[in-house]
Amino acid sequence: MSSMHRQLDGDILVHHLKQDERMIDPGLLARHGRSARTLVKEGPLRLTIIALAAGGELPAHRAEGPVSIHVLEGAIQFSALGGEYELRTGDVLVFASGVEHSARSVTGGVFLLTVVHFQPGADDEPHPGDADRQSKSGQGSLHTPGRE
Repeated sequence: MSSMHRQLDGDILVHHLKQDERMIDPGLLARHGRSARTLVKEGPLRLTIIALAAGGELPAHRAEGPVSIHVLEGAIQFSALGGEYELRTGDVLVFASGVEHSARSVTGGVFLLTVVHFQPGADDEPHPGDADRQSKSGQGSLHTPGRE
């Protein structure tokens, strides 16, 4: 289904993620090892469902806003700041704004990507918790509750 025939913004949007998974293009997934479909594009908020085929990869990239990743199906390994994070169905991973990350899957998987795109200069005030993310080297750190 093309984005021209589905609502991406509005006052109230309801998505049924199991149904949304069916919008992934199997041809693209087979040819490129990945496929994605934007579900919400409302102001700075983006929700995208992304599938990785077995052996599929997303090369290293970064977003200008914070990112959350919620694995809906399968297993996906994310790399960021020198660490490896193996996520399975139901797991959630969050990256601060600007953290370079990549993804790959040995067996294939589907995840919901949420990004908030900050408007340049719109918010120059520090956000609560920003200081907590800074390590002594000045680089951000990832905290995994219960996995210390």
